[in-house]
Amino acid sequence: MSTHDRMKTFAASEKVPTFAELLETCHVSAVHLEIHDEHMTSDPWYQAWLAGEKWTDLSGAEKWTATLAPAIKRGVKFRRVRMISEPASNYMRWQYEVAPLTQLAAGEDLRWLPRRLASAIAIPANPYWVLDDRLVRFSVYGGDGEVHWRQFTEDSGIVGMCARAFEECWAAAIPHEGYRI
Repeated sequence: MSTHDRMKTFAASEKVPTFAELLETCHVSAVHLEIHDEHMTSDPWYQAWLAGEKWTDLSGAEKWTATLAPAIKRGVKFRRVRMISEPASNYMRWQYEVAPLTQLAAGEDLRWLPRRLASAIAIPANPYWVLDDRLVRFSVYGGDGEVHWRQFTEDSGIVGMCARAFEECWAAAIPHEGYRI
C-alpha cells in the first residue's frame, strides 16, 4: 500500500472535518509544525498590518481561543513550532508580532525554529497537526499560499514519523519569549 493510499484527501471545496470537531476527540496533546515562511497571505489582518494599519478586529484571535478552550479545560496540551527563515519574511514578522494575541493568548506553547537549526531533521513536506499521537491532519498549500487540500491519516507509521519530527523540532526550537526577530 502506498503512502497516498493511507491518507484521506479532501479538496478545499469538499466538506472537511473542522479543527474544533477534531479537537472534540483529543484528550492529551495537540502539536503543530509550521514550515512555510508565507501562507494564507490574503488574511485581512495581515493585509492591514502590511499597510501599516492598526487592526482592531480581534474576532479571529478570539475564535481561535474559543476553539481551543474546551480541549484545554480537558487537559489537552497545545504545542506549536514555527520554522522560520532568517532574516524573517514580512509574514513571519507579523506572525511573531500577533502571537501574544493569538496562539499564546489561547494557551499554546510556541517555539521558533530557525532553518539553520533544522538542517539535519527529517521533516514531512507539509505542515501538520498531530492529535493524541493517533491522528495527523496535513495542510497542503498551493503556489498561491492558500490551503488547497487537507489530508488525514491514522496510519501508525505516518503518525509516528510526524510525532518524531515534531519532537526533534521542539527540542531544537527556541521558546517564543527567548526568540527575537
